[in-house]
Amino acid sequence: MTAANEPAPLEIHDLTVASDTQPVRWGVDLEVPAGQLIGISGPNGAGKSTLIKACMGLLPTQSGWVKIFGQSLKSAPTRVGYVPQRESVDWDFPVSVMDVVLMGRYGRLGLMRRPGRADREIARECLDRVKLLPYANRQISNLSGGQQQRVFLARALAQQADLYFMDEPFAGVDAATESAIVTVLEELRDQGKTLLVVHHDLPTARSYFDSLLLLNMNVVAFGPTEKVFNAETLQKTYGGRLTILSEVASTLAAEEEGNAIRR
Repeated sequence: MTAANEPAPLEIHDLTVASDTQPVRWGVDLEVPAGQLIGISGPNGAGKSTLIKACMGLLPTQSGWVKIFGQSLKSAPTRVGYVPQRESVDWDFPVSVMDVVLMGRYGRLGLMRRPGRADREIARECLDRVKLLPYANRQISNLSGGQQQRVFLARALAQQADLYFMDEPFAGVDAATESAIVTVLEELRDQGKTLLVVHHDLPTARSYFDSLLLLNMNVVAFGPTEKVFNAETLQKTYGGRLTILSEVASTLAAEEEGNAIRR
């Protein structure tokens, strides 16, 4: 639980991230409030994953700064948890489910200490939360895609962080797994944790998140979902591609027509 009077979980000022010589994220200014489940959405190539990797120090920046609870990431490493994209992980590496989750404890243990009984109990509790405790001794490569995703969520839980970055945790999972992940994220939010989740599915983004950060190379909009999720901001974010998302477009049009009639 974060203290009420401490700095914001995440502050970004004038952040520019570049690939070779081309800027891919530029001039980002953002202050993220505590205790929220925040979706990061935008078209392919908009810089969603790039932004969270830069915040995690996994990509170099050209300018600006990122603060975690008023500090640099190096000063607050145990307060940040991370769930990477599933396709970025080598799932053939010979390691058990329990070993993967215990990796989440290393930030608190340091390199020279091995996980003890208390750490294993925490790992077991985290696996139980994602309903994978019976798989603790199974090789990670023998799990389904949805189960693998839940293992990495359990690893993030084992970090016992206050701020979480999650890169498309719902990608390639079935409906039951997606529902289970949403439940865990909501539980973390209710405990006062702050979560930033890269998510590409607009219809569910509307119902999953307290706030939305819409990106297309820079910040198009950021705020409560009910204010940000509208035809104007989505058109600015997705441009002509929004017409492809017929379900979202038709729903918004119907709602706006209904609002006009009520007025």
